[in-house]
Formats: sequence, C-alpha cells, structure tokens
Amino acid sequence: MIRFESLNKKFRGRPAVRDVSFEVEKGEIFGLLGHNGAGKSTTFGIALGHVHADSGRVMIRGHDVSTARSQALARVGAIFETPAFYDYLSGWRNLRFFVSLGGRVSPTRMDEVVRLVGLGERIDDPVRTYSHGMRQRLALAQALLPDPELILLDEPTEGLDPAGIHEMRTMIQKLRADHGITVILSSHILHEVEQLCDRVAILHRGSLAFCGRWQDVSPERSRWKIETPDSEKCAEIFSRWNVQVAENGVLSLPDTLDSAAVVSALVSAGVRVSEFRRIVRTLEDFYLERTG
Repeated sequence: MIRFESLNKKFRGRPAVRDVSFEVEKGEIFGLLGHNGAGKSTTFGIALGHVHADSGRVMIRGHDVSTARSQALARVGAIFETPAFYDYLSGWRNLRFFVSLGGRVSPTRMDEVVRLVGLGERIDDPVRTYSHGMRQRLALAQALLPDPELILLDEPTEGLDPAGIHEMRTMIQKLRADHGITVILSSHILHEVEQLCDRVAILHRGSLAFCGRWQDVSPERSRWKIETPDSEKCAEIFSRWNVQVAENGVLSLPDTLDSAAVVSALVSAGVRVSEFRRIVRTLEDFYLERTG
C-alpha cells in the first residue's frame, strides 16, 4: 500500500529523518512509534506531501508522492498534527468547507461518514459545543470523506479519556474489518498500539530502530517475579546460578535454566515460595529495549 524508501530530511542542518525505509501492506494496522523529535511527524509530513524530503521517496499505491501527488493521495485520508475547525460553524458545515477544498464528495457519502463516526445527532451543532472526543470524531470524519484506502492518524487518542480511547480503538478496528482500510497511526499510548497494530516501526533519533512484529523477537533472558518471606536464603540460592534478585523480587533467568527446576531447588533448600511467575513482556518493555 505504501513504501518509504531511504528518506532523509534535515532542518537547519539537523537531521530529522535518516535513511528510513519500511513498507506497509494493504489491510494492515501499522504503528509508527518514537519519542518526541524522533521523526514521526516529519515522516508523516513527507508521506502527505507537506514536507519535501532531501532524498528518498514515498510510494503510495505505486505513485510517487513527490512527482505524482494527486494520484498518490487520491485515496488517502489523514489526521495530521492538531485538527483545526471553525468553532462558530456546525460540524456539517466544517465538513462541507473541507470538501470544497479537496474535491467532490456527495452528500450521501458525507451522511455515511457522519454515521460511521457516531456524530449523527450532533453534526448540525456548532463545533464550539463539541467535547474533545467529538472533535476527534469530526477529524476522523474529515479523513474518511475521500473514501480512502489508506489513512494516516497522528496521535488519534491524544487527550481522550478512557471511554474515548476505547471508542477510537473500536472505530479504527471497524475501518479495517468492515471497509478494508489500511491504517498507519502514531501514538505515545503504547498499550493501545499493542492492542491495535499488526506491526510497528520504531524511530529513534531519526533512524529506524526496528520494523516488524515485536512479539516475534525473543528476549535474551526471561524475566520473573518471586515472592518469598525467605529473601536472603532465596538470593543465596540464585547466586549459585549467577542470577541477581532485585529488591522488588524481579529477576532474569537465562534460557538454560528451567523454571520448574528452579522452583524445585528453592523448595528443596527450604525456601518458602508464595509466588513465582513469568513477567509477560509488553510493547513498552520492547520499545525501551530498542531505544535505551
């Protein structure tokens, strides 16, 4: 669906994106991750033609954004940076205004999009009366107007309460499941990305630190949590395997040590174990491993 090829961009001599290459398949929900200043917005900006790369290119459905922008972006929608609306106009009139800038969209399509994002009862109210979550829905409606095959969502859940985050997550899943839309989203809420995305790309200081299914990358050591009233004796047993137990009971076991054998050795030594469980690695753990 979209391919980023060796992107490079500097602002005032400072690299923002360094030789970034990855691609997103049709029908994927893909996460673009990175700290503030890592290059996410620059990458989105290049993909939408708002920023010109110093070198490299972005291909959407086989069209080069820099040389054939209208063809490349014909079926692309986006929420990019902070969505801006005319507060004194209704949601419907805001959408009509954006339609007048971007091409023909039928009233039937507009009605369909309004229902899809759940704004049917409030679309004729002034935007100044909208909550933050309703503004995000209106921004999503704007992105869906051109009947896109691909949408780029820059921090779509930023500022939303837990209910709003859940609603946005459900809508994104429906866009893929019911309409076959490919989604690329950036977010600092890694728990949401973990639930939504098939694959992720991690940008770190402008460079690509990882791209793929993070769940398929095995850690060098597995992390465990142990609880015991015999902490000193427990630490002495683990020291025989050159394993350090942290004060909070967290430890890392090499793959050569079998957990059942560890528990058996502890119990045989008279250590009372009330809990011994594997800590499941999260996307946040993996992100921190890759970015330091």
